[in-house]
Amino acid sequence: MLDRLRKLNQNIDFYSVLDDDFDKFGRVIKNIDSDEIIKVAEKQDLNIEGSCYVASEPLFEQLNIAKIIKNEVFGEMPTQVGYCYGHNNFLNATEWHTSSELNIAITDLVLILGSLSDIKDNKIDSSFFKAFFVPKGTVIEVYATSLHFCPCETNSSGFGCVVALPKGTNTPLENEYDNKILFRKNKWLLSHVDN
Repeated sequence: MLDRLRKLNQNIDFYSVLDDDFDKFGRVIKNIDSDEIIKVAEKQDLNIEGSCYVASEPLFEQLNIAKIIKNEVFGEMPTQVGYCYGHNNFLNATEWHTSSELNIAITDLVLILGSLSDIKDNKIDSSFFKAFFVPKGTVIEVYATSLHFCPCETNSSGFGCVVALPKGTNTPLENEYDNKILFRKNKWLLSHVDN
């Protein structure tokens, strides 16, 4: 699949999360078994227009893996396990959190990642980003210093990605702030000029 992506997108440098190039953006977590949550997530209909994000999915949070994520990845902090799925094939914004994010690839997918340190005056050039192929079943931690957004599909049937974060992340703010890039709780967002 990685070779196919490289051939179809010759203007983009594609890497794998299994490559050393991923080390500055996150890490692969090999000791978490994703089989059970994949079976539950595969029942979700990906046949939607665009993409959808659900911050907290009760079906996922009842599984044993949710306890493992809470305890071993987030150090017993209250955690939400949600889902991002649908169709996407470009980067139209980027976000970051003050905490790591755990992703489980329910399908093969691509993450386009950048570094928080490359933002200057609330702007970043998209040429600083790298595309990473994430094989189905792979569990990764995306570091808090990594810019990311909606995954990209690798085929026309869409993508599915479990997303675990500290509880409350990506939910509506309760107050207004002068900081216009604080978009949701624990979510800062920069949008592409065309978006």
